Amino acid sequence: MRETCLKYKSNSKKTITPYHVSRLFVEDKYRILYCEVPKAGCSNWKRVLMVLNGLASSTNVIQHNTVHYGNYLKRLDGFDRKGINHRLSTYTKMLFVREPFEKLVSAFRDKFEHANNYYHPVFGRPIISKYRLNATKEALRMGSGVTFQEFIQYLLDVHRPVGMDIHWDHVNRLCSPCLIDYDFIGKFETMEEDANFFLHLINAPQNLTFPRFKDRHSNEERTTTQITQQYFKQLSPSQRQRSYDFYYMDYLMFNYSKPFEDLY
Repeated sequence: MRETCLKYKSNSKKTITPYHVSRLFVEDKYRILYCEVPKAGCSNWKRVLMVLNGLASSTNVIQHNTVHYGNYLKRLDGFDRKGINHRLSTYTKMLFVREPFEKLVSAFRDKFEHANNYYHPVFGRPIISKYRLNATKEALRMGSGVTFQEFIQYLLDVHRPVGMDIHWDHVNRLCSPCLIDYDFIGKFETMEEDANFFLHLINAPQNLTFPRFKDRHSNEERTTTQITQQYFKQLSPSQRQRSYDFYYMDYLMFNYSKPFEDLY
């Protein structure tokens, strides 16, 4: 990661602003800063932080809505400059990453293949309106039924009809790793091992382990390499290459190899 930052990022000497730390959650008791990366175990990491903070006795009792809408955890941008700088220089800073295409497919399945009263109207409608020929009035009204190919057209379009979203934004934009000197970077692919090693590192209570349950649509299979490949087979070679280029910095920075070489 540091090599990539040195090679490609001229902004590594920039001042850290509240914007750069807006995705960092603060746990003051064990002195942890966690950068939230959606679709890389973030719901369960927030549960762990809540237990460490004494807000719950166990990760199993914390509901999805409590995690995401309860505002129990503080964000770093809620502190003044002194509070921000003090925590950046003394707390253990960590993030977890995931293979970019798998993360993307996981987000697509979650937000577009299930009923969703935010993503369908806000993203689905403009996507269908711009990229679907002869879209039905119903599709334009509801915004549901976006295909993976339409979603990728939107993602790669420099004139997107609607902005980006944290679920498919680049990790290097969400977490500013060239500006913030992270102490620990784990991977979703080795989550259990990495997470429990981290908990051991910070002297967390021994009975606290990283939860294994799937937070939403728990009856559905997790997004795997095989499932991801099925989605990317729907794209043209050019779209696959451009998708890889789109996430190139994340691939490079977090040492993931280019996927599906046989499909290009």
